[in-house]
Amino acid sequence: MIITKTPMRISFAGGGSDLKEYYLNYGGSVVSTSINKYIYLSMHPHFEQKGYLLKYSKTENITNIADIQHPIIRQIFSDYDISGVDFNSASDIPAGTGLGSSSCFTSGLIKLCNAYTSIYKSKEDIAAEACRVEIEDLNEPIGKQDQYSTAIGGLNYIKFNQDDTVTVEKILIRQDKKQQLQDSLMMFYLGETRSASKLLKKQGEITKTSQVAINNLHRMVKLSEDLNLDLQNSNIDTFGEILHTGWLYKKEIASAISNSKVDHFYELAMQHGASGGKLLGAGGGGFLLICAPLEKQAAIRNALSELKELDFKFDNSGTSVIHYND
Repeated sequence: MIITKTPMRISFAGGGSDLKEYYLNYGGSVVSTSINKYIYLSMHPHFEQKGYLLKYSKTENITNIADIQHPIIRQIFSDYDISGVDFNSASDIPAGTGLGSSSCFTSGLIKLCNAYTSIYKSKEDIAAEACRVEIEDLNEPIGKQDQYSTAIGGLNYIKFNQDDTVTVEKILIRQDKKQQLQDSLMMFYLGETRSASKLLKKQGEITKTSQVAINNLHRMVKLSEDLNLDLQNSNIDTFGEILHTGWLYKKEIASAISNSKVDHFYELAMQHGASGGKLLGAGGGGFLLICAPLEKQAAIRNALSELKELDFKFDNSGTSVIHYND
């Protein structure tokens, strides 16, 4: 049996500039980190040595690869000529909550198939392959940041270049400042899941036609550049303000990004001492990220008590094999 472990991610600044409708024309960039919430994938030879027994949110027990319902599994198993296997997926967090779970799954499955077929690929190559699978093969209208954030791991400044290449720069912040930053962040679950693909398709269409959206994405990219420079210099004083400003810009891009529930809890957090925050992911629901001084967090926690808080830490590992047994 082989088991892989792949981290989910949170994005701090620049989200939306990783869509091809934007970065192919202007270049984009994000600041993001992987976190210690994971998708675990396992695979071993099927007892009958034929067919596929697949267990994720559904169970599939089938003979032919073309009949696999899960599009990512079907595509990657076809790419690697995988057959006669028992496959399992388990996740710390539900899908559709803004933590990049779909691309996390894709990156982890590529890593799993690499190990199963005795192929080695770098994390950068796995990320690029995950982009190809989701965006080119499956025609998902999504961006590229999640694949790189989850495959490579850590706190990164990721640039999406006009020539369709991606550059990943590790953010070398002092460890004590990184710990302070982590301690200043809180996450609250709003209780809804949503399809990122539908929201991102709409955002991509708007980006083609709306000068307001383009101008706001320019501003959001500039915020990611500023945040990268601040963090590289171990300056976290501007972090909350940059989150807040970026969230205001993002909300103006499409009406579906926020809603009255999101706005209500965000405003409550700000009223009780938060310095900034944002909704994670494409929008519409999922997790609310809040930045606040330690002395304000109890008041914020009390004000948002009807929401589930998620305790988390930064992750540095990226996708990895955690068990290998012939």
